[in-house]
Amino acid sequence: MIENDDHTRRRSALYKIDSFVNKLKNNMSPPQLIMVVFFVLIWTGTLLLTLPLSSTNGKSVGLLNALFTATSAICVNGLVVVDTGSVYSTFGQVIIMILIQIGGLGFMTFGVMVAIVLGKRIGLKQRLVIQQTTHSTSAQGLVKLSLYMVLIAFAFEALATVILTIRWHYEWGWGQAAYYALFHSVSAFNNAGFALWSDSLSPFVGDPIVNITIVMLFIIGGLGYIVVVDLFRKRSWKRLSLHSKVVLLGTGILSGIGFLTILLLESWNPSTFGQLSGGERVLAAFFQGTTPRSSGFNTIDISSMLAASQFLMIILMFIGAASGGTGGGIKINTLIVLILATIQTFRGGGQIHAFKRKIGEETVMRALAVVMSSLVVVLCVSLLLTITEGMLEEHFLEVLFEATSAFSTTGLSMGLTSELSPPGKVIVIVTMFAGRLGPLTLAFALAQKKRLSKIGYAEDHILIG
Repeated sequence: MIENDDHTRRRSALYKIDSFVNKLKNNMSPPQLIMVVFFVLIWTGTLLLTLPLSSTNGKSVGLLNALFTATSAICVNGLVVVDTGSVYSTFGQVIIMILIQIGGLGFMTFGVMVAIVLGKRIGLKQRLVIQQTTHSTSAQGLVKLSLYMVLIAFAFEALATVILTIRWHYEWGWGQAAYYALFHSVSAFNNAGFALWSDSLSPFVGDPIVNITIVMLFIIGGLGYIVVVDLFRKRSWKRLSLHSKVVLLGTGILSGIGFLTILLLESWNPSTFGQLSGGERVLAAFFQGTTPRSSGFNTIDISSMLAASQFLMIILMFIGAASGGTGGGIKINTLIVLILATIQTFRGGGQIHAFKRKIGEETVMRALAVVMSSLVVVLCVSLLLTITEGMLEEHFLEVLFEATSAFSTTGLSMGLTSELSPPGKVIVIVTMFAGRLGPLTLAFALAQKKRLSKIGYAEDHILIG
């Protein structure tokens, strides 16, 4: 009788919890649901990383350090306040790797996989959340897109793991090499930038296999799943969507500019390229020219680079990867839309178009809103860090670099991260969270059907320029 009463109470408690969760989901908009789930995932990761089991010395790393790491992993950032390879145990590193994978693919993608396995139906609310997280323009075909995303991610990560395992097994043996290869493949494809060495990938600055493999991973991940699927399906430049063409063209131009500029500038810098051969300089310039697009890895010391190179990296970090990809920033497609609008304005106005396709005015306004809001956040965070860290004016570039890296979820640092004060850590945590969710929630909010005002106002003019 007592066992039956206990069983009834447990069922009642589970029913109440399930009822509360369903009620909460039904009362939330997709952006709110995304924010809450990411928040829960971050704190789940934080609690796991605070366990003594997660550290190499058997002691907790502390709540704030664990929160910083978990936020950085879920937001696929890469900034760290403690060294991932030496401070966290294998258990802690695996937790970080899982958080990176969830943060890169999106929790709804895994939710779709679970629902399909269990034979459950994907409802309209879930489809809207998937649309929000993948930056899709339509709610049709989202379940198939989610499956493609998982397949693409695991395929590229598995291929890279095999390549890097073969390359590294001479140094560490097959088992350790396979673990290192898997961790860095997941980190690279998801544009997280977490490395198991304190100097990132600097030991491999002249290694073409490691360089090319890692670069290809974070470039493909940064292109966005929609672009990758479009390439696999159509396999013809003419048949690609406007979005895919803009992203591919912009990625090629920015990568070329970054590579050539850093090769030219750093060739005069003995602190970075001084000890490198010609071939190693090309590899280093190629890696550092593409990594600010939200990767977070580096093969030379960022703090030793010339100020001009560092400022270029700030610009590239702010631009970031493409919408729907694993990278951050304002997105390359956003920048190109504003550039096209600016060029058309200089020509006297008229229709904005690219590749014989018209770009709507609402798209331009959304792009402008994303850039302006992102710029305000970066400047405000820079101001706050200057105050909390007591930075003098000669270190302002270092602060701006850190703020941009945190918001754009890039993960590169000039050395300030490891020296952050507790208030500074909190500021960067909030910035990483806002940088990962900001474009998602903002894009969804701007995409809402606009309410037509019943009041018509007389048009007037404001002087510009």
